[in-house]
Amino acid sequence: MTDIFVSNYDKYPIVSAYIDDKLEFVSVVRDSVLNDVYLCRVENILKNINSAFVRYGEDEHGYVALKNVLGITVVNRHIDSPNELRQGDEIVLQVEAEPVKLKKAKLSSRLSTSGKFCAVTLGRKGVGASLKLSEDCRNRLISTSKKYYKELVDEYRNTLNGTEFGVIIRTDAAKLSEDEFDNCIKSDIQDCLDQLIGILKTAGTRKVFSCLHKNDSADETYHTDKARAFISTRTDDEPRLIRESVVHNLKKDIDKLLMNRVWLKSGAFLVIEQLESFNAIDVNTGKAISGKNDVTFKVNMEAADEIFRQIRLRNLTGMILIDFINMKDKEAVQNLCNHVKELARKETVHTEFVDITGLGIIELTRNKNDKSLKEILQNNNQTVDNMENE
Repeated sequence: MTDIFVSNYDKYPIVSAYIDDKLEFVSVVRDSVLNDVYLCRVENILKNINSAFVRYGEDEHGYVALKNVLGITVVNRHIDSPNELRQGDEIVLQVEAEPVKLKKAKLSSRLSTSGKFCAVTLGRKGVGASLKLSEDCRNRLISTSKKYYKELVDEYRNTLNGTEFGVIIRTDAAKLSEDEFDNCIKSDIQDCLDQLIGILKTAGTRKVFSCLHKNDSADETYHTDKARAFISTRTDDEPRLIRESVVHNLKKDIDKLLMNRVWLKSGAFLVIEQLESFNAIDVNTGKAISGKNDVTFKVNMEAADEIFRQIRLRNLTGMILIDFINMKDKEAVQNLCNHVKELARKETVHTEFVDITGLGIIELTRNKNDKSLKEILQNNNQTVDNMENE
């Protein structure tokens, strides 16, 4: 049984998904600036760190790496090189990372937009495809798309003032038949390019600090669509959409996601620490029954499944270090690594297995797609620390 709930957690509107009565997806409906596009003003340029500090709102500040500055996004004058950017310039930038605590927002002039079947980014080059697809499928989609890409590069060269653009084919494109693919992909790329061009044209008529493109993060439908897309990767069941102000167990389930300790059915437990520069996860045997030769391997495999669920629900991004219980059997270690790689491939947010260190710590990276759940709910007045010993 699969359900999508539209409800509330304290003052926060929440969309959650339960598969067989277990929370597998949660998303907070809120007004986020992530991926918003603004007409910004350059406040200062620091060549020693190769960055420019900008204002993208009356009281909103951020920074952009100079290497990511495209001449086409500078509105008030023409520049041929990022080195020509100067204080007072008006530039179109997209928010790549929201401000967190003392960190300012990170922005880029490599504007990006997505359609149903592809994503287009200015300042990139070539055609790629989602890493969630099989290698054969990726190669097929890339090869088929290249002929349209070359045509569109020529068609839009003058409109984009020679600025290059890159295309990533999304997973939904794999569902298209050969007859559908040709028209859908080319049309999707054109729609994305036209949207980006429209944003740049609009910037020339707007006041500085204007928002030129707003994301859908405050739209409930955006989050329910994300929930459906996630569910489709886990089960063929058609989910029920249920709107209830209070969902049984949701508050308790989210409270647990704000704790450091997570208990497993075996009696083992995880300790999850969200730090400034990385996330650390430690696997402990706890109350797990010992004495059997393969208990450590079984606990580690159980822990791996729960770790990926926690990463997804807590929305941990960036560098993630996992310290599993030590195993002397090299074959068992390899089997665990293979399992982790398979779990990473299933994630809707790109997650990459990097390496396993000499100390047995597995390194992952996960694309930044939003603030973590803890960061979003950090103003929550609830105290969950006392619950950890329950």
